[in-house]
Amino acid sequence: MSYSRDQYLKEVWNRVIADLSDHEVVTPEILNTFFRPAYIAELNSEKAIIVTQNSIAREIVLQQADLIAAAFVQILDLEKPLLVEIRVEAEYQKAKQNAADSPISSTIIVDEDFNSLPLQTDQTFENFVIGECNRESQAAALACAYNPGKYFNPLFIYGNSGLGKTHLLMAIGNYVHKAFPDKKVYYIESLKFVDKVVKAIQNNRIDAFKQYMSTMDVLLVDDIQFLAGKEKSHEIFFSIYNELINNHKQICIASDRQPREIKGLEERLISRFNSGLSVGIDSPEFETSLAILRLKIQNSGYDINEVDDRGLAYIASNFSGNIRDLEGAWNRVLFYAIMFQEDKGVISFETVVKALKDQTVVSDKTGLSPNKIIKTVADYYGLTRQQITGKTRTRNISNARHISIYLCRKLLDLPYIKIGEEFGGRDHATIMSACRKVEKQISKDRNYAQAVDEIERQLTPQ
Repeated sequence: MSYSRDQYLKEVWNRVIADLSDHEVVTPEILNTFFRPAYIAELNSEKAIIVTQNSIAREIVLQQADLIAAAFVQILDLEKPLLVEIRVEAEYQKAKQNAADSPISSTIIVDEDFNSLPLQTDQTFENFVIGECNRESQAAALACAYNPGKYFNPLFIYGNSGLGKTHLLMAIGNYVHKAFPDKKVYYIESLKFVDKVVKAIQNNRIDAFKQYMSTMDVLLVDDIQFLAGKEKSHEIFFSIYNELINNHKQICIASDRQPREIKGLEERLISRFNSGLSVGIDSPEFETSLAILRLKIQNSGYDINEVDDRGLAYIASNFSGNIRDLEGAWNRVLFYAIMFQEDKGVISFETVVKALKDQTVVSDKTGLSPNKIIKTVADYYGLTRQQITGKTRTRNISNARHISIYLCRKLLDLPYIKIGEEFGGRDHATIMSACRKVEKQISKDRNYAQAVDEIERQLTPQ
C-alpha cells in the first residue's frame, strides 16, 4: 500500500495535536474547534505552513506557534526549530493561484539553495535585556519590526561580537512573523549569502535567485563585514538591496564595525548603508550584565535563589565584556558546583571564585580589571567601550585606546597577548607599540601626562 505525502502530513499534524493536548493551556474544546480542522500545507526542514479555516482560527492557532514548533522538533527529530507560518485557507489558495498564474513563476524555484536560514524562536524582544548600552539599538529595531519599511531603512546595527546584534535581528524577524504572518522574512549570514551566490552562478540560476529575493518583505543580514572583498557578491547584493529599498521593503544589517570602517566594501554600498540609521551596541554595564546573567540562569531552568548574590555580582563584574563570556562563566560555575562543592545547596561565593580563578583578569593587589580600566578611560574622554576596543582609528579614540592599553599593562601587569584579547584580538606587537607611544608622550607632553595621572588616580584611590 502506497503512503502519500498528504497522508504523511495528516499523520504529522495529528501527532502535533496529540502533543498539544498534553498542555493545559490548549483545552479539548479549543483543539476540536480550531486545531483539528487545520492542516499542514507545506513542510520541510526549515518551515511548516499550517492552514486554518478562517482568520479567527488563525489567531488562536498562532498563539501556540511556539508549542507547535517545539512539537515539530520532537516529532521530526530536528536539530533546530523550524519556522511555523499560519495562513487562512482562502488567502493561501489565492496566493497559490497567483503564483501559478505569474509569468515569472516558472523561473522562481524555491528550494534549499535559496532558503532563508532559520530564525531562533527564543530570541525575541521580550527576553532582550535593555540597558544604557543597547537602549537606542533596541528601540530602533523594535520600530522597524513594528512598521517594516517605514521608519529606518536600512537599519545598521554595529558592535563587538557577543553583544546582542544577532538577537535583535532574530527579534525583528520573530516579531514580524507574529504581527504580519503574510510577510516574508529572510535571515542570512553574509558568508552564507556568498555561498548561495556562488551556487546560483554555477547552476546558471542567478536571475532566479535575485527574483526570489525580490519577493521578500524583510531582509536581515548578519556579519555584513564578511562580504568585503567579494566583488561578484557585492554586485548581486547591490541589485537585491536596491530592488527591496525601492519597493519600501525593510532591510536590517548587523556588523562588528560601522559602514565606513569596513575595508573592502564598495563605496556605493557604504553610501547606501549610511543613508539609513546606524546604531551601536556597547558592552553592558554592571547592572545590565547582572540582569542578563539572571535571565540566562532562569532560562536554563536553574533556581536563581540557589546562587549567592555576591557570586552573581562577581560574575557580572568580571565578565561583562560580552554576553557569551557571561554564559561561559556561568556554565563553568555550575559545572564546578555540581562536581566539587560539598554542600549541594546554594552555590556559594567561594565556589564562584574558585571556579573562575583561572578565567578572570583581576589583580590581587588592586582589584582592577581591564573592563574597569576601559570604562574609566572611556568616561574620561566621553567615549564608549565599543569605540575604544573597536577598529576606529580617529585621533581621539586611538589616544584613549593607547592609554587604556598602557594602564592595563602598568596596573595589572598582564601579558601583551592577554591585553590584545581584551582589545578586540589585537596582536602583541600592536599592544607593545601602544605602550611605547604612551610612555614617549608622557615624557614630552605635560598635559598628556597629567591626564594619564588623573585617570590612574581614579582607578587606584588612596
